[in-house]
Amino acid sequence: MWKQALETLNFISILDILIVAFVIYKLMMIIKGTRAVQLIKGLFVLLLASLVSETFGFTTVAWILDQFSKVLVIALPIVFQPELRRALERLGRGKFFARPMSMLNEETLAKVVEQLVRSVKIFSENNIGALIMLEREIGVNDYIETGTKIDGLVSTEFIVNLFIPRSPLHDGAVIIRGDRVVAAGCFLPLSENPNLSKELGTRHRAALGLTEQSDAIGIIVSEETGTISVAEEGKLTRYLDENMLKDILNKRLLTKQQNLTPLFNWRS
Repeated sequence: MWKQALETLNFISILDILIVAFVIYKLMMIIKGTRAVQLIKGLFVLLLASLVSETFGFTTVAWILDQFSKVLVIALPIVFQPELRRALERLGRGKFFARPMSMLNEETLAKVVEQLVRSVKIFSENNIGALIMLEREIGVNDYIETGTKIDGLVSTEFIVNLFIPRSPLHDGAVIIRGDRVVAAGCFLPLSENPNLSKELGTRHRAALGLTEQSDAIGIIVSEETGTISVAEEGKLTRYLDENMLKDILNKRLLTKQQNLTPLFNWRS
């Protein structure tokens, strides 16, 4: 069977398979980090239960699951309505092929880091509170939806204006995807860690809360003290200066690109 399948493969067939695989990958990236992931896990459990019941002859269980699967055909578009709407919106706006942070080249990432560090330095020197979240591999679309959608290139001037006191979007978090600011004024989940210091405010707890649920990186500037902190994997690194912040971001964001460089350095 496999031999026959390989014999029928041609350029068009391979291209067809690659297109389908790419579309499935992009759809997975859209729902990654959202509640839809848990729903898909539930569907796999039901599918596995159906296969087991048919294998061992559990007639009643198999019948119930069969009836339930018929209902799912109608229910799935309703259950996944937010994700379907988001995918169609991104396709219509030309964002379906938007690159995540990990797909940017080293030069672009270095510029993003430079702009972020300059912004944070201004916030720290002027005691302006700020919360900036950098999306990485795991999507944070659920929290982007809570804020005001923006599509702006990351720059010091743009980010500073977002957090100027009494500006419309200074409360909440700014979320960055790749080299674009995608939303501002976002509400994030607060950390439920009971061991956190009581002196940590809402910004720090919100940054920790999101990093507990995803691989995002949070940059926090305290409004009271101007202290710079970084949140990652539910842990907080405090009392940073701009150089230390730059080193951390470079290590987290640029390492992967530097490791991949030799693979494509054909001149060496």
